Amino acid sequence: MEMTIEDDYTEFRDAVAAICTDFPGKYWRDLEDQPSDGSYPTDFVDALTQSGFLAALIPESYGGSGLPIRAGAVILEAIHESGCSAAACHAQMYTMGTILRHGSDEQKQKYLPQIAKGSLRLQAFGVTEPNTGSDTTQLKTKAERDGNGYVINGQKVWTSRAAHSDLMLLLARTTPPEECEKRTDGLSCFLIDLREVTGNGCQIKPLDAMINHNTTEVFFDNMHIPGDALIGQEGKGFRYILDGMNAERVLIAGESLGDGKFFIDKGVSYANERVVFDRPIGQNQGIQFPLAKSWAELQGADIMARKAAALFDSGKPCGAEANMAKYQAAKAAWEAAEACLMTHGGFGFAREYDVERKWREARLYRTAPVSENMILAYIGQNILGMPRSY
Repeated sequence: MEMTIEDDYTEFRDAVAAICTDFPGKYWRDLEDQPSDGSYPTDFVDALTQSGFLAALIPESYGGSGLPIRAGAVILEAIHESGCSAAACHAQMYTMGTILRHGSDEQKQKYLPQIAKGSLRLQAFGVTEPNTGSDTTQLKTKAERDGNGYVINGQKVWTSRAAHSDLMLLLARTTPPEECEKRTDGLSCFLIDLREVTGNGCQIKPLDAMINHNTTEVFFDNMHIPGDALIGQEGKGFRYILDGMNAERVLIAGESLGDGKFFIDKGVSYANERVVFDRPIGQNQGIQFPLAKSWAELQGADIMARKAAALFDSGKPCGAEANMAKYQAAKAAWEAAEACLMTHGGFGFAREYDVERKWREARLYRTAPVSENMILAYIGQNILGMPRSY
């Protein structure tokens, strides 16, 4: 296991920052003013795709760069530090891992090269349901055998980017829970071609939210899919999804670290420039200390994120570290957001400063893709050895 504490992948940081200069705050603000069907940052995603950054984690044998997850985290961190948002495309980095680790050779050859070059978009992840939330093992969407394929009925919610994705990674129940030995059994993972099923058993509806994540709810009504849409073994899908969630945690931690750096930079610049009572407001401890505290906490979160990435890339267990990295980075980013907003005072609420936009974005990661309480429950049970709390 190798872990660096120096600035790494500096060439990627610089290249990503250069791309992001073409997508300033006004670009993102204007998207928020559009109706939901026109608010997706297509130009930004296309630029990242053409640069090859979205294929960073796909092996070279399938047309990608074959880089470690640490490189992916740095790419996402740089995007967010620049004031942009990777939420429109970050799912590709961790959903493709399910195909890579558990898909058949035919599935890998069919999909990964096209995902790498951008001719196919895998941005939709269908797991969460309205009535089950974090209790994934109780999901109600069913996939029943139908000849050589499956018929699917159910509903997913908070399925971001489904309306802008060609493929969806879907988790559905194939065996009733009463017939399973463990509650994590009987769930299967499918790769759905949304181009074929949308309007043909699948309906996607936009879901307005506090932030522009192009999120949707998806309805399945007797949706037929072929048998080769199944990834891996039937009934083992929950394990496949969990396998990808460690990658998700590490990558989201990178985004939160980037957000935190964005807020510190904005806050410090404003604190040094803004003069009140004949002195820069950064001279006041009430302004200076919250920013300094946030910076210190970001540094601690950065070390945990690096450790989690190093463990993941070495193939060692990293569930605890990945969860703690996401927890610490999201919390540190939010405190930096609060400090930056308070530093700007009333101007923090002015859209043109982009503080309030990023402030809303930063708050999401304390809730999703896994809430702080779920991470604390994981730590309490799996690390500290206390009784299961749910």
